[in-house]
Amino acid sequence: MDRILSNQNSHVKAWAKLATKKGRQENRTYLLDGWHLVEEAVKAGAKFHAVMATEEQMAEHLPDVPHGVPAFEISAEVAKHIAGTNTPQGIFAEISLPDKTFNPSYVHDGAWLLLDNIQDPGNVGTLIRTADAAGFKGVVLGAGTADVFAPKVVRAMQGSQFHLEVLNGDLNEWVDALTANNLPVYGSQLNESAKSYRDVEASTQFGLIVGNEGQGMSDVLAEKTTANLYIPLQGQAESLNVAIAGGILMFSLVSGN
Repeated sequence: MDRILSNQNSHVKAWAKLATKKGRQENRTYLLDGWHLVEEAVKAGAKFHAVMATEEQMAEHLPDVPHGVPAFEISAEVAKHIAGTNTPQGIFAEISLPDKTFNPSYVHDGAWLLLDNIQDPGNVGTLIRTADAAGFKGVVLGAGTADVFAPKVVRAMQGSQFHLEVLNGDLNEWVDALTANNLPVYGSQLNESAKSYRDVEASTQFGLIVGNEGQGMSDVLAEKTTANLYIPLQGQAESLNVAIAGGILMFSLVSGN
């Protein structure tokens, strides 16, 4: 096992580049930070390229890493450098980006969350994690939405990318395909003239669009939906955080919750 103590090491420089979208696309890999995420990747059968850990973390978790994966013992300073935070958990893995093509025309069932230009990484990760918890089949990231494999998104997802479909796509094509396959598509709007989410019967087969933090869902998508939904607010707040609003709608619309 190699031991790495310097941030100038070539491996460390390569791992640090995975914090950027360009680095991830060039290498077709991304980074997991923390044993929980690494363990989820092991369970999902993800392709591992390397495991990096401090001495303590390596001793505890190396036996649970897939056999034959290159392992590197790193210093606490290198761990901070790779993670880009001052409090990393001390164990990382470099795994392959998923290589998926998905035609929405073949979608005939399941609940699907469509993210329209959601820019905050924490919101994107939280929405994906909530969709997982609510029993959704997949999440589609439309144009302008934060990269699903950016470090902040990966931390916020907490491994949910291994539990459901997470895809990039043209939301107009997805809405057209879902409605053509007789799945209703609901939009979320901060608009009291929209339909109350409480008036929609829960089911297991539909699409739900949540829109940009400041601008909401695009007008083009809003015109295509089966219905646009509003969450009545009882207090004096003008709006809800998009991840909170999405969570309320997801758990309300999926039958069985």
